[in-house]
Amino acid sequence: MLQVYNTLSRNKEEFQPLEGNHVRMYVCGPTVYDYPHIGNARSFSVFDTIRRYLEYKGYRVTYITNFTDIDDKMITRANEQGISVSELAARFIVEYNIIAEQLNLKPATVNPRATEHIDDIIEMVELIVKNGKGYAVEGDVYFDVSEWKDYGALSKIQADELSAGARVDVDDKKQDPRDFALWKAEKPGEPSWDSPWGKGRPGWHAECSVMGKAYLDLPFDIHGGGQDLIFPHHENEIAQSSAAYNVDTPVKYWMHNGFLTIDADKMSKSEGNFFTAREVLDNYDHQAVRLYLVSGQYRQPLDYNQKALEQALQSLNRIRNVADTLRGRISILEKSGGHQSKVDDQIADAIRKVREGFEREMDDDFNTPGALAEIFTFVKSINTYTVDVDGAAVLREALSVLIEIVGILGIDLVSTGKDETAGDMGTLKAIIELMLELREDARVNKDWSTADKIRDRLSELGISIADSKDGPTWKMS
Repeated sequence: MLQVYNTLSRNKEEFQPLEGNHVRMYVCGPTVYDYPHIGNARSFSVFDTIRRYLEYKGYRVTYITNFTDIDDKMITRANEQGISVSELAARFIVEYNIIAEQLNLKPATVNPRATEHIDDIIEMVELIVKNGKGYAVEGDVYFDVSEWKDYGALSKIQADELSAGARVDVDDKKQDPRDFALWKAEKPGEPSWDSPWGKGRPGWHAECSVMGKAYLDLPFDIHGGGQDLIFPHHENEIAQSSAAYNVDTPVKYWMHNGFLTIDADKMSKSEGNFFTAREVLDNYDHQAVRLYLVSGQYRQPLDYNQKALEQALQSLNRIRNVADTLRGRISILEKSGGHQSKVDDQIADAIRKVREGFEREMDDDFNTPGALAEIFTFVKSINTYTVDVDGAAVLREALSVLIEIVGILGIDLVSTGKDETAGDMGTLKAIIELMLELREDARVNKDWSTADKIRDRLSELGISIADSKDGPTWKMS
């Protein structure tokens, strides 16, 4: 029986999807204004592992992770670099996709962008105001926290304990310092959209509420993210989604991963004590990084240091080596026409135990450290008995089970050792296709400057684009 820790109840609960065998899951994705740091990569990897295990259990998972491509950080960084917000977003969406492939993340069912859902956001804000839970002031629209009696249920922060400046934006136009922005009036030099309150843009919290509903409906099963999103982001999501759409709770299970730390201090861009995911992945085996990121229980802090990464590489090599041992022994036995022996029973027993143990640990709120311990017990058994096994069939099963269960953790034993040039070309093609998609979006929005810039930059890299009624095509010069 799968048990999941629910941040809302602060308890482990039996996992029961709302809709039969279908799990609807939303994980807050990156704000694409900068390179993801390795702490962000932990969140990406943790929830990818959770998704993989749910699929292993037989669930059909609809997995949504978004790109926040309009907010204060986006605008500030774009202005600093003298480029448009859409150009900034295009650059770091590409970066995210590179990191995602290197970490072996399964593609999301959909990667929505906030700017694709402006009309939906406006509609939600209108509903909140209509239902008496929001108010407009000089083009800004705020959520009225005093009208929401359950505010603080997720974070366990009482509404009257909040004060301006303590993760609450200071704004003289608010009726109460605790109120948060649903819609922000246009400011000079900022992207804006028409709305019933004048030109403006969405508040950050509104974006995820709308995208979750758009792709998963309400309520849905799992909403995930880092612990830093519990308050105010996810607290505000609950309030505005419930107020707009008249649901008791928009999400059944709220799940949050622990911070990545450096010498026990939270890794943070604002504190300057962070490493980008690119820096780490450029210097370490990608799969070893992935193994490190899921090696700790996801709700607990995980300390980043070189020794931990080296230990992850050693652990990965143990797994790779035993897979190679199995392949070698299978090949020998298939050529010699081996037969079943009593030692085969030892391997068969180890196979049964590793699957049972792995599932037992993962059913306990996705306890990856316990699952890894079961895997290494299995590795030890294989190393002990394989040389004496005379039948190939049981070894093929052992290899298959090993590939399957470490695959749930995001470790790919199948492609290890394959020609990486093909993988690099696949990555390049994916990046080019993404750039063409962003160019088409710019053309649809009549952002000719961005569209031309993408075309010209690709041309400088030797990639020519031809437009046709059926869409753009490209070739390498």
